[in-house]
Amino acid sequence: MRFHVVGLGAVGSLIANHLRRSLPENHSVSLIHKNVNRARQALWHNAITLEEEGSPIVMKDFTHGTAHVDVVSPTFRLPNITSDSRYIESLFVTLKAHHTLPALRQIANRLSPNSTIVLLQNGMGVYERLIREIFINPKQRPHFILASNTHGAYSRGFLDVIHTGHGEIRFGIVPDLEGRDYEVALRDVSKPPEERRGSLMDITRSEELDPMFPRYRSLRNTVAALQLMEALHPIWLTMEEMQITMRRKLAVNAVINPLTALIGCKNGDVFQTPEARSLLFGVCKEASNVYKAEMVAEAQKFLNTTDTPTDEDVLLDRIPEALTRESLVQECLRVADATRHNSSSMLADIRFGTDTEINYINGHLIDLGHMYKVQMPVNITLARLIRMKSKLRLVSGRFSVL
Repeated sequence: MRFHVVGLGAVGSLIANHLRRSLPENHSVSLIHKNVNRARQALWHNAITLEEEGSPIVMKDFTHGTAHVDVVSPTFRLPNITSDSRYIESLFVTLKAHHTLPALRQIANRLSPNSTIVLLQNGMGVYERLIREIFINPKQRPHFILASNTHGAYSRGFLDVIHTGHGEIRFGIVPDLEGRDYEVALRDVSKPPEERRGSLMDITRSEELDPMFPRYRSLRNTVAALQLMEALHPIWLTMEEMQITMRRKLAVNAVINPLTALIGCKNGDVFQTPEARSLLFGVCKEASNVYKAEMVAEAQKFLNTTDTPTDEDVLLDRIPEALTRESLVQECLRVADATRHNSSSMLADIRFGTDTEINYINGHLIDLGHMYKVQMPVNITLARLIRMKSKLRLVSGRFSVL
């Protein structure tokens, strides 16, 4: 099977290196570059170097292409295009949130309902926009896996990455429109929660036993590939658990990213002042309030389809402990300390004068606030300040964040 990776910054290179390291040689890993010249540059180099604890791990034998050209030629002749190689079975998307839609618009004609897309980025709302604007027809929609990465990495050069902090890759499979239950083993009540593991058999068994095997083959193989990358500590979660994980990470990003970008400091220095801690509490309070409102509305919507009587007081207690203000605050403090020597991606974007992911981080929380009528003044202020600073940097070209 052929695996593709688009978005070859630090996280994408980390994933591609581990994919090539973990997969058997008969499976190929293809890198999708911004343009043909970049792909040819990578083709001549043909390696991803990943430094871990001072030791470089060099992985080779990648193929290189673009959104439109699957495999480039090593010369300046026309690129090699073959119809059988253009189809993408499994696509790992490690682009920044605001770059994902434009990229997938270009790649969409190479995907089919049998393809699988793994979304690995900061923020929330990307999947919702993809199915609303690109993959509109549910019957023609690829499988989706939503993933959350807590590994630290930064690029030292082109396809040259330093792995600065070990974390996890948590992932969940978006429910099947045909009703296939991917989470049977994950909900096995005969085992304690800590011993439950997802099973590939819940996706599909074999071509002989499952007449729908071609439909689910790439999904099964993609999950298997994630599980093979043991060094990245993959954890398969139910989609309910994955939503909690993503909401927690969103709150962390909504605090650390804009504050470090505005102050111009490393993650470990961000909460040194009472003012910063006040903003920390404010963002987490708003995030927790809007998560509660969202979950109450979803529960009420579900109950409206049943005959079960209930009252609002019962629904208001639905928010998990992991999404309370206190828990979100502690998670922000923990992440800031664990990544104390790192600089946030938003600070890097501000420094380089590129667009930030603010619309998919604080902006997503603000959108939820509008939807569920929850006041979000701290998030709105931070988002405005980031947008203002980005524009100042772009206009002047000399504006410094330090």
